[in-house]
Amino acid sequence: MMLLLQDSMSSCRESAMRSRFLRGMSAAAFAAAVFILAGCGSGGERQFSPHRFPTVQVPGIYAEDQAGAMEYIAEHFWDDFTDTSAVYPCDSNIVNGVSMGDVEQAFADFSGVLQSVPYRQACRAMSGLFDRVTLCEEADTSSNVFETVTELVGRYLYDPNSPLRNEDLYGVYARRMAEYEGIPAEKRDVYAYDAGMCSLNSTGTPAADFVFSDAAGRTFSLYDIEAEYTLLFFSNPGCHACEDIIRVLSEQISVSSLIESGRLAVLNIYIDEDLAAWYEYMSIYPEDWYNGYDPNGIIRADTLYNVRAIPSLYILDRDKTVIMKDAPDQRVFSFLASIAG
Repeated sequence: MMLLLQDSMSSCRESAMRSRFLRGMSAAAFAAAVFILAGCGSGGERQFSPHRFPTVQVPGIYAEDQAGAMEYIAEHFWDDFTDTSAVYPCDSNIVNGVSMGDVEQAFADFSGVLQSVPYRQACRAMSGLFDRVTLCEEADTSSNVFETVTELVGRYLYDPNSPLRNEDLYGVYARRMAEYEGIPAEKRDVYAYDAGMCSLNSTGTPAADFVFSDAAGRTFSLYDIEAEYTLLFFSNPGCHACEDIIRVLSEQISVSSLIESGRLAVLNIYIDEDLAAWYEYMSIYPEDWYNGYDPNGIIRADTLYNVRAIPSLYILDRDKTVIMKDAPDQRVFSFLASIAG
């Protein structure tokens, strides 16, 4: 796996990168086109117009149960799309009878659904997705369902610049891929490594403790911080995305109130080696935050946290149990707003 932590830790998440995950050809325009394609299992040419991605039909018993309906959607989102009873033409533009644009939009929608259901249910849904796409692969090795969905899983859930990234959910899929004999052993090894990295500080587990030093040379540990919630913020001098987060958090009266009341502590950690640059940047960091650096280089070495890009945000509870892991900033802002009341 190529880490985005370069020697200077200059790899910074930029908000401009986000829009590319939400762009795509409209389903209506795509569906209007007629393709001359070879059938995945037929060997012959025929005309085919792609159909829309099948919508989950939620049973009426969930009419008054929104939470139950979302869990049902998460579990059954891919059922009809991965039906192996029909053979459709396929190429780089068609996946099991659906345009590539529609499939990508569907995966983005699915990612949103997973954020709205309980963590364990989301993990089950990801494992179920793996089961269904591998069944498609085993039913017809010329099908591009498995390859397409696997690529989307990595791009949406593990690309460090994706606004929908979620290492916990990607880790579920990566663990299944590491055990799947339908791919070469060397690829299984890569997925096993990814799964191991994703298991670090996963949601619902205690965050790994570490020592940090502040500008005055004092030494603390993560677990020395006493607050109902801790926002762990891995940042870098000169990182524009970091500056945006600092500005938003500093301007939010609700965040200031949470800090003042002792309910929230913000721990802003620098994990690179250029301390001169860090000291020069000190004036931009709010004084009511814990601002420190990793004197031992343990975090940078990826032995404790899988920091693949900067900035990286975690939310921890009073006991330092992980509530959010490497979460997109907007999700973090929404959470802070919710606890502020």
